[in-house]
Amino acid sequence: MTGRGVDADARNGVERALGSAMSSRLSRLNDDHHPAYLHPGRSVLILLHDVQELPSSSLPIAAAHESEDAPLRLSAARLRAELGEEVAAAVARLPLPGDEALEERLVMLERDLALAVLAERLDHLRHLHLRKDLSDEWEARHAEVERAWAPFAARTDPRLVVRFDHWARTFGRRLRRP
Repeated sequence: MTGRGVDADARNGVERALGSAMSSRLSRLNDDHHPAYLHPGRSVLILLHDVQELPSSSLPIAAAHESEDAPLRLSAARLRAELGEEVAAAVARLPLPGDEALEERLVMLERDLALAVLAERLDHLRHLHLRKDLSDEWEARHAEVERAWAPFAARTDPRLVVRFDHWARTFGRRLRRP
């Protein structure tokens, strides 16, 4: 990383990851205002804006990871072919919401993977209120953040825990509305 930007090699990796993730969205989403449409780029921006000591290896992993919408998820073969074995292996290690061993799998992640999975998850959470198709899962998602994601963020990065805690408080009020 150089300043708040990335070096040429890292930038190339991020551009390839964003291109792969967006091609999946372009072929499957008819609405460019769908909350998942710009998700890969927003995940990268969370890392660039919020994490002070950011390993550049986190960026393509965050862009390539898709935890919410299985049809938008890049296959392991495609990840390997387009982004390389290292990114494919990293994405494969990232737990998904609802994983029975979520907490255990999170604490086993190295810092670059931890930051990537947190940024990717945070972006989905920030747009959850727009996902009426997932409204029956809102309470469970909120509970999972309080149980697993926010405590893991607290162990990982001081700014990301602030973001997760703010989301949990704000979304918790939304859930309690009559």
